[in-house]
Amino acid sequence: MEIIDGGIASPIGFAAAGMHAGLKKAKKDMAVLISACDAQTAAVFTTNRVKAAPVIWDKGVAEHGVAKAVAVNSGNANACTGRQGLLDAEATAETAAAFIGTDKGKVYVCSTGVIGVPLDMARIRKGIEDLVPSASADGGKDAAEAICTTDTFSKEAAATVMIGDRKVTIGGMAKGSGMIHPNMATMLAFISTDAVISHETLQTLLGSTVEDTFNMISVDGDTSTNDTCLVLANGMAGNEEIKLGTEECNAFEEAFRYVLGTLAKLITRDGEGAGRFIEMNVVNAPSKKDAKMLARSVISSSLVKAAFFGSDANWGRILCAMGYSGADFDPLLVDLSFSSPKGTIEVVKGGEPLPFSEEKAKEILLEKEITVTADCHQGDGAATAWGCDLTYDYVRINGDYRS
Repeated sequence: MEIIDGGIASPIGFAAAGMHAGLKKAKKDMAVLISACDAQTAAVFTTNRVKAAPVIWDKGVAEHGVAKAVAVNSGNANACTGRQGLLDAEATAETAAAFIGTDKGKVYVCSTGVIGVPLDMARIRKGIEDLVPSASADGGKDAAEAICTTDTFSKEAAATVMIGDRKVTIGGMAKGSGMIHPNMATMLAFISTDAVISHETLQTLLGSTVEDTFNMISVDGDTSTNDTCLVLANGMAGNEEIKLGTEECNAFEEAFRYVLGTLAKLITRDGEGAGRFIEMNVVNAPSKKDAKMLARSVISSSLVKAAFFGSDANWGRILCAMGYSGADFDPLLVDLSFSSPKGTIEVVKGGEPLPFSEEKAKEILLEKEITVTADCHQGDGAATAWGCDLTYDYVRINGDYRS
């Protein structure tokens, strides 16, 4: 695998564009991704029972396993908008399809922003009319900017891998800063690849990879109505078809996981108002399932997040969060430590507190990136989750989000 500087339009045969269509006051707010040919596709959606109109539309597209384009708007989630919202999602797909030259059933539609406000369809239609002709292999950065809402930076990743004698490229972009929580953490992620791979194989890889990436992050404990992760594979690299269980599939999966994992961590680093990025490692748990439950519980705890905001080595909150996670583990066997570029400090050994320097702990926890490790000493289960601290700015940003 080789990491490259690129994004959603890096693979062969993909074009993207982003622009300001007037849905937001000034920033870019509409994007398109177009494949030169029909692409195999895979998708994962929010687990929230309240699903936005685009999610409902996209589930229908995903069932067919083939798509050609994605149209995205930010500034308006088109969620809780009733029958009109469903009609508007379909109309968006129909408009994009007409300008691209495909069937509306091959166009994904995604929206993100304020809930409960009807879409301005005149601006949506005009935006698509302007975007489609301008889409190009150089348009990835504009598209990544256009899908953002409260994000402070756009999120892109790309990698290449050799499959036989053919170079396969995987690119991606994502948005997310708040309303982020495991079980599809408001998050949108788009992945493109020029690999030859079936819908079934792609869906299997996406499902397992999402479990270890996007489902292992949390900013604020809120699962959105619009969470969507889409993958399009147009096969233009011309490689032999990638099949599960092969060396080629393992190589592809490594690059695929890199792209999704990088986007997941970028979302967490950009948590609304966040000042610190927290990595929670659980090792030697009874099972991987238990390890994941423990790690997710810690990075989802508001009290843990608040302690990191204050650079407070309040390890009791971490053990507490592990205790209510529902995981099977023995607290009397747990070791806990904090680490950062300033060093490592052990605070718990075998479930009992260790004497440690509060001054040294403060120095470690004042860093922008902090790792917590919990060793359960009960098996070989391991998992990593990513989160951030909880700051005053989070309340400020979300207190006046609609205005």
